[in-house]
Amino acid sequence: MSTLPAGVLADVPLSRYTTIGTGGLAQYLAEPTEESALLAMLRWAEERNLTIAVIGLGSNLLPADSGFAGLVLRLDGALAAIDVNDAGATVGGGAALAAVVRKVGDAGLAGFEFACAIPGTIGGAVRMNAGAYGQELKDTLVSVTICSATGSRRARVDELELTYRHSNLRPGEIVTQAELSLAPGDPAAIKALVRDYQDRRSAAQPRKARTFGSVFKNPPGEQTSGQILEACGLKGYTVGGARISEKHANFIENFAEATSADVVALMIEARRRAREQYGVELEHEVQTLGEIVIPPA
Repeated sequence: MSTLPAGVLADVPLSRYTTIGTGGLAQYLAEPTEESALLAMLRWAEERNLTIAVIGLGSNLLPADSGFAGLVLRLDGALAAIDVNDAGATVGGGAALAAVVRKVGDAGLAGFEFACAIPGTIGGAVRMNAGAYGQELKDTLVSVTICSATGSRRARVDELELTYRHSNLRPGEIVTQAELSLAPGDPAAIKALVRDYQDRRSAAQPRKARTFGSVFKNPPGEQTSGQILEACGLKGYTVGGARISEKHANFIENFAEATSADVVALMIEARRRAREQYGVELEHEVQTLGEIVIPPA
């Protein structure tokens, strides 16, 4: 094997880096802390035709049991920094959303409270235009810095074409920084709203179980995916070591050394029942990594 660049590890279990706790080995994994190191890793990967994947905190992610042939990245250090100013914040792509919520709230800046209910990082939230409680990231996002093997560039929020759980970011493009615009607010009121959101989430969603978050996007109409799947009688439905949560039917739990194949089997069954019983085609929200296929219902 040729010498690896500084900070790049080989054959790393993805189950250690994902909230669902499944998946095989990543061919390579690195946690760059500076943009220069990240760019060097991206160029190294491109020279070897390696696929790039950024996993953030490992939520909203289902890796294949066979692993991932390529370079997996987690942004850290300066690439996860949070700098607050009078009008908002400059946030590294690797920064945890929960940490951003705390820091801007302590500074008396309002408008980002909704993100306390979303596990993950700023970079992943931009890519998916993450949202909760009637708000989306695009509501506070001004611009981003995007890195790829060809270098870095700035992009305005309107250039990202953000829609429901979607952006136009291409594979290999990594959000390393985001500019947020926030409004002055009362720190006590901000903290109270965050607590309310957290309490609502705890009451409705599994908190201690290993999950990757919501499985399916909400379809058009009044019923959510969770309501449809609950009506299909799927709460508690089990395949191998994975089960559909008894608390919220749009969550899958790894309760007994589940494999990603167990999870996929549950997703296929859920889509089949939603289609056959309610005529609804559910689209999965979770991102996959490696050779993993979730066929149509």
